[in-house]
Amino acid sequence: MALPIDLEGRVALVTGVSSGIGAGIAHMLAVAGADIAGCGFSAADSAKAHTFLADMKATGRRGFYKQTDVERPEDLEALVEAVIAEFGRLDILVSNAGRNVFKGAAECDEDAWRQNLDLNLASHWRIAKLCRPHLEAGGHGVVQIMTSNHAYATVPGCFPYNVTKTALTGLVRSLAIEWGPTVRVVGIAPGFVETPGNDNWFSSFPDPAAERDRTIKMHPAGKLGACEEIGAWSAFLASDFAAFATGATYVMDGGRLALLQDS
Repeated sequence: MALPIDLEGRVALVTGVSSGIGAGIAHMLAVAGADIAGCGFSAADSAKAHTFLADMKATGRRGFYKQTDVERPEDLEALVEAVIAEFGRLDILVSNAGRNVFKGAAECDEDAWRQNLDLNLASHWRIAKLCRPHLEAGGHGVVQIMTSNHAYATVPGCFPYNVTKTALTGLVRSLAIEWGPTVRVVGIAPGFVETPGNDNWFSSFPDPAAERDRTIKMHPAGKLGACEEIGAWSAFLASDFAAFATGATYVMDGGRLALLQDS
């Protein structure tokens, strides 16, 4: 007997759909039947925006895209207003947009600290607040906040990024207990996932293939993650099958956190 994830008739807003994990999540939510509103830093007439909209069309779902700087509260307000004007409802928020801010604790200056707090922490809280009344109205309200396995264990030089990713787990808990039962709130903490950004990171080494192989061997799963795998988990957590899931952050890191130390 099949166990289909059915999001037919629901509308999801996914931030940061221009590439990577956001694009993978948008794709899999659409495959599950949801119509998708997306945003990104890229312009509405950019190749990345057109790729997102083409993917939505290929899945047979409605797609909508709006250029948005999630660090600007006025942009977030305009985004949510545009989504409601386009679709008339909102059932799922996936607050995914963010950026690596890797400075190191001693080297980080006040500007980098403030930018990291605004982008990788405050923006998630702000958009969740804006979406809350619309999520409550639909009866299936779900907020998903994308954090990272750096919330639980990190490496030198990832400050202040890892600080905000840790704080997001507290945001998930607070929103879940304050907004339940009408809105469920969960976190997803991916590990090393195949994205263009990580390809660029591998390319920075003298032997990219060797560094990729070394990284893969750190994962008990024997592979790096795929954006669509994160998207499939997002679709499940957005569905009624996960109706008892709230207030928790789920790690998807190929077993990386299970290791006491690198071998």
